[in-house]
Amino acid sequence: MFPFGNLFMEIFISIGERLREEREAMGKTQSDFAGIAAAAGVPGATRQSQAKYEKGLASPSAAYLSAVALQGVDVRYVLTGEREVPQELVLNAEEKTLLSYFRSASTEIRRAALGALTAGASTQFEGSQQIFHKAPKGDIAGRDIVKGGGKR
Repeated sequence: MFPFGNLFMEIFISIGERLREEREAMGKTQSDFAGIAAAAGVPGATRQSQAKYEKGLASPSAAYLSAVALQGVDVRYVLTGEREVPQELVLNAEEKTLLSYFRSASTEIRRAALGALTAGASTQFEGSQQIFHKAPKGDIAGRDIVKGGGKR
């Protein structure tokens, strides 16, 4: 037997565990991941092959890893256990979509979105606060709170 056989088996298992972790964090099933790979033209992409990757019984191909990376999988983490960026900075698909819409929105839409998202939040804000003198007292526009009412 090859002297490094057990080491390679441990590596495959670790890769499989991290791949499963990434898949579950995205809220996807094994069939979903197989479908992602199949849609990208990866040969042999099935739910069974996904299960083998996750159990460490097979190693995913570069084509497979490329396909799942396009869906947000941190392939560096899957292969090495080290994150490309800190976990708290990794966005899931829903967050990426939200950020994309937010960035393309007008200032008014951005303020409305932030107001909706912070409506139930505490009025204790971190960072600087801006005061809008012509807004009604107590209005929230994003992370800004109006301290006093102004003339309308």
